[in-house]
Amino acid sequence: MNSPWPEAVFVVHLGATLFMTGLIWFVQVVHYPLFAEVDTTRFPRYEVLHSQRTTWVVSVPMLVEVFTGVMLLGVHPAGVPVWGLMVALGVLAIIWISTAVLQVPCHTLLTQQFDRKIHARLVRTNWIRTIGWSARALLLLWYCLSLLCP
Repeated sequence: MNSPWPEAVFVVHLGATLFMTGLIWFVQVVHYPLFAEVDTTRFPRYEVLHSQRTTWVVSVPMLVEVFTGVMLLGVHPAGVPVWGLMVALGVLAIIWISTAVLQVPCHTLLTQQFDRKIHARLVRTNWIRTIGWSARALLLLWYCLSLLCP
């Protein structure tokens, strides 16, 4: 009898990715554009609270996604190629790098004061994460279908 362990890790990984994909689309299309509607005198406090609360929402799914993504390189379901999981993990690395190098610095600057150029940069560069998580979701869903319909 085969162990269900690889499939369980895959399902948890897929769940974390799908959660983050839905969330990033909401952030990209609704949340970040609405930053411009917040009163500029109140924006720094809004930004601080936004960052604190967002961290609570995204930290666990993002860590689960990384942890299970690395696990899948060693324990992957039969029929899911390791190279595909490496590609998905590489895209996740790009997402994390983009977060650290592009989006976090924008948020840090916005805690000082609202700046339309910084806000525009945040919205524009967040497409990297939006496209990255969308690509990961599609790739992992394709693998999920191959597991369900071999």
